[in-house]
Amino acid sequence: MTDGVSIRREGALQAIRFARPEKKNAITAAMYDAMTEALDAAGHDDGVAVSVFLGAPETFTAGNDIGDFMRAASEGRHGEAGVRFIKALARSERPLMAGVDGLAVGIGTTMLMHCDYVLATPRAVLRAPFTALGLLPEAASSLMGPRLMGHARAFELLVMGRDMDAEAAKAAGLVNAIVPAAALEQSLLDAARALAGMPREAVLTARRLLKGDPAENLARIDKETALFAERMRSPEAQAAFQAFMRKGQK
Repeated sequence: MTDGVSIRREGALQAIRFARPEKKNAITAAMYDAMTEALDAAGHDDGVAVSVFLGAPETFTAGNDIGDFMRAASEGRHGEAGVRFIKALARSERPLMAGVDGLAVGIGTTMLMHCDYVLATPRAVLRAPFTALGLLPEAASSLMGPRLMGHARAFELLVMGRDMDAEAAKAAGLVNAIVPAAALEQSLLDAARALAGMPREAVLTARRLLKGDPAENLARIDKETALFAERMRSPEAQAAFQAFMRKGQK
């Protein structure tokens, strides 16, 4: 277990859990690296059939750790560890599932677009405050979002930065089903085990057909990353970061 993230195997299932509840599961560079390694390893391990993401009660993840993020911003960087994780999601050879309870901020929302099956609780809230910070959407969400939910919904979430509750997320196609909080983990693991028990090559081949060539998403990630880095150096973003920090110190 890397500090902040737990990765365990249960038969053909790989469970990746955000485990930093004291920081609302904010993701550090070390956590990104551990998850990237787990996803990449799963793609080369015939024993792994599916990877699932879980958080803590009432918090999936608050997104990037603000300390790591501010250090990267001060150096004019996006955060290489986060980019590697995003690309690992895009090129994953194994199905990805997620169970969302409470807040899913930033990457906590955009990563769901790469998942094949997502469950949420009634208190789940998806939040993508990129432009409010003078930044841009990431994780190929600028491409996948409009395709998945249409331009209007994607614009409201990714540009206007409006929260999306569980019902809206289900209607938008980001969430498969809404389940009670007490049943979330068991429901997700049951679905993962059922998938893992199906003919493996048939599942993987069918998934490849549905997902298509990952090259387009990877190219969009590269484009977003370059523009994101430019935005981080912009006066707008610097002012937004300073305002955010002042607000957090009150």
